[in-house]
Amino acid sequence: MTADLAPSAFEHSGPAASGEARATSSEQAEAILAVEAEFGELMTKVRRITNEMAERVSPGLNPGAYKVFTTIVRDGPIKASDMTERMALDKGQLSRTLRELQDLGLIARTPDPGDRRASLLEATPFGVERLTAARSGNQTLLHNSLLAWDVDRVRDLATLLRALTNGTAPDPR
Repeated sequence: MTADLAPSAFEHSGPAASGEARATSSEQAEAILAVEAEFGELMTKVRRITNEMAERVSPGLNPGAYKVFTTIVRDGPIKASDMTERMALDKGQLSRTLRELQDLGLIARTPDPGDRRASLLEATPFGVERLTAARSGNQTLLHNSLLAWDVDRVRDLATLLRALTNGTAPDPR
């Protein structure tokens, strides 16, 4: 699987290799289209699950706020400015979302000891409790699906997704 994505699949030289390169290029294009189609299906499923999880954490919580909240749980304490950059959000949009999360008691702001003008965002014990409860019934669809996989395939998937996210070719096996 990894070898198909290696840079060497794109390299060719001389007339003898050009026919093979076209076939490889055609096969590569077909494989990429298949990945795009599967990502489309996966994203639809992820959106549905995110909507359900947001509702479980707090009825009426929108999926965008849920994503901000889970990022704070995972990466907190974190500055709001780091959140806007990490999540590619508008400052105003993030500010409204943080206010909503704070009003729901899911997050708290604490002074940043390194910068008196800034505050750090972190999940409250109540917020962590709500997220844990929301995830427990679903722990998680992804988790349950991957339990059936061989552990090496799960590691390969993580490696390939990291490379895809970073826009790099994975290391050849």
